[in-house]
Amino acid sequence: MAIDSDIIIIGGGLNGSLMAIVAAKFGLSSIVLDAKENDTSRENRFDGRSYALALSSIRLLKNIDVFDDIRDNSQPILDIKILDGKLVQGPSQFSLHFDNNDIHDGPMGQMVEDRFIRNALFAKIYESDQIDYKFASEVMEHKREKGCISVKLRNGNKLHTRLVIGADGKNSELARRAGIKKTGWKYNQTALVCAIEHEIEHNGLAWQYFLPNGPLAVLPMKGKHSSVVWTEQNIYAKAVNSYDKTKYTSILEARLGNFLGKFKIIGDRHSYPLELKIADQFVDERLALVGDAAHSIHPIAGQGLNAGFKDIAVLAQVIEDAFLRGEDFGSLGVLKRYEEWRRFDSVQLAYSTDLFNKLFSNENEALRLARNVGMKILDSIPGVKQKIIKEATGLTGELPRLMH
Repeated sequence: MAIDSDIIIIGGGLNGSLMAIVAAKFGLSSIVLDAKENDTSRENRFDGRSYALALSSIRLLKNIDVFDDIRDNSQPILDIKILDGKLVQGPSQFSLHFDNNDIHDGPMGQMVEDRFIRNALFAKIYESDQIDYKFASEVMEHKREKGCISVKLRNGNKLHTRLVIGADGKNSELARRAGIKKTGWKYNQTALVCAIEHEIEHNGLAWQYFLPNGPLAVLPMKGKHSSVVWTEQNIYAKAVNSYDKTKYTSILEARLGNFLGKFKIIGDRHSYPLELKIADQFVDERLALVGDAAHSIHPIAGQGLNAGFKDIAVLAQVIEDAFLRGEDFGSLGVLKRYEEWRRFDSVQLAYSTDLFNKLFSNENEALRLARNVGMKILDSIPGVKQKIIKEATGLTGELPRLMH
């Protein structure tokens, strides 16, 4: 059977695009199947979406020569401040502060708009003769055949490859068709996401403010701009999201206070129902899942995209090592190495964010007192704080080569 490419990647988001670039770096050809139409209007339009890229993800982008294309549009995260509070009473007097100087590896992370990451990845894709990116290409079925796996598109075309990688999101159709079940639950929470322009400089400081209905993060962007990820209970979030921009702003202002001065919302507003989903298995014969297709977690620590990037760096290393040894990199035995490396860490991250959300998203006075005492103690122990920062920047555990 003729092979159309070494790898077929289902899903054309940031993870799917990155996977193709990393595979090309190792000399493997790929076809990316994006179900969406090519919308060039997104390339330069600010839509309010940004990501906090951890230091490990920055290293990955540097090692594949992508970060230079987004450097000028990125904002270093230099400090993080965590506070507990109530709507009426405001923040607690206790807080936890993480300083960029507590580590010696550079900024803890970078805030970058979605459009700049996407454009940098596409620029790299278009200059590669190893990547065939196909828009409007919906996959209807996949089937294992002798020595390969085939995928059939809605238009009837059939493609053959050695490995199919699912980067098609938390409701992955590839995982469903493969019979891969997922464990988890829905939260009674929705993330409201927007960007604001404000009077006062943020100085690279990220805020995580815990309120009874859920956390509110204010993340520094380039210039006097910040990204807001505001978690509310579903019923209230639905109402807030239906309000016009003026009323929406006034409700947000009641939560943010005036530490950034007066502000206004810029770009689009977004909302995402929150849930935890972990695939019971990340791989099958000639099939692997990455990113949200494998694990969807609470955004409380901003680690969703970073976890997907680490999946890709690990999977690429496992594939490359097998390829150089002359092994069939699409075989289940090889792919299990990726699963063993990543599944435990992914499950641990998912349940840690879940526990953190439950600990803070409530009005239990005893828990609130314990939280405040705990933050005061942690804030006074530099070694513990440094360990937490290392965890948040993705520098703990066994790192794949692309994250060194």
